[in-house]
Amino acid sequence: MRLQLDFKSGTPVYLQLVDQIRHAAASGGLRTGEPLPGIRPLAEELRVNRNTVAKAYAELESQGVIETLPGKGCFLKAVGSPLTKSARNDLLIQEIDRAIVAAHHLQISEADLLALLKKRLEAFARQHSAAHD
Repeated sequence: MRLQLDFKSGTPVYLQLVDQIRHAAASGGLRTGEPLPGIRPLAEELRVNRNTVAKAYAELESQGVIETLPGKGCFLKAVGSPLTKSARNDLLIQEIDRAIVAAHHLQISEADLLALLKKRLEAFARQHSAAHD
């Protein structure tokens, strides 16, 4: 799992961490029971205050995404995780909405956007197929 922060985005850093960890968990980039990086090492790697990482982890724990095992660290929660199909759909809807807004700002028509989406899906399928051959 690779986390990247955008300090100019206007989104608080801890929420960027929350979103990226939720996305990694929903997409399978982070597996159930897999440990998250420790607070101190992650803060050093990302060059942020430890409290920022701790706040992100606390938010994820309050959402039921991770659990903290004293003396062992934070882990993706195995039972009762909210990252169900509907939660994954919600994450995808957010990404689609961003693409729609970007298309609107770039003055791309609905038909052109749908054609581009179809083209990108076909390219992905070809790449995925080639990688598994």
